[in-house]
Amino acid sequence: MTHKYKVINKSKLDSPKRREVLPAKKILEVCGINKSDIVADIGCGIGFFTFPLSEAVGDEGTVYALDIEKEMLDDVEAGMLERNIKNVRPIVTQEYKLTLKDESVDAAFLCTVMHEVKMRQKFLKEVNRILYPDGRIIIVEWIKKDSDFGPPADHRLGSDVLKRNLQKTGFIDIQIMDFNEYFYIASARKREEG
Repeated sequence: MTHKYKVINKSKLDSPKRREVLPAKKILEVCGINKSDIVADIGCGIGFFTFPLSEAVGDEGTVYALDIEKEMLDDVEAGMLERNIKNVRPIVTQEYKLTLKDESVDAAFLCTVMHEVKMRQKFLKEVNRILYPDGRIIIVEWIKKDSDFGPPADHRLGSDVLKRNLQKTGFIDIQIMDFNEYFYIASARKREEG
């Protein structure tokens, strides 16, 4: 079962509890985001990971902050002004038609997005399209069990299902690890053609 996160609840996206269980800098260290990378933060919301990604890629890198909700991106733009950030490009996008060129990013980063996607394979093929050959997808998702924080278990996406979706949409070297009691991190590479 999928549901879309409601913009009206956007303040919950930067709560003290969320910062505690989802430490952005530590997650990005685990994921290996590098200086000068070009990253698409897909479903960026209010910029919870956008700003740490901006710092991780540095002045030589770029972060495309993609969201289907303009109101979320208004918060990202306000945060950019507040922090004097120049390497983030906020873009209103569509769910199954990301507003980026073919093979234009090193990494696609998705945090708690996949469990909201109805047509996962269609979506992942579109993510695959924007990745450079050998580019990476990094997915942070809720572990599929009930917990004291986050959506109920039946709204979550099991790592086994996500792995099958990745395999069916042209991703290789799939690695999945539990990050803590709430989240797992999946990463995979785009299969190079040829």
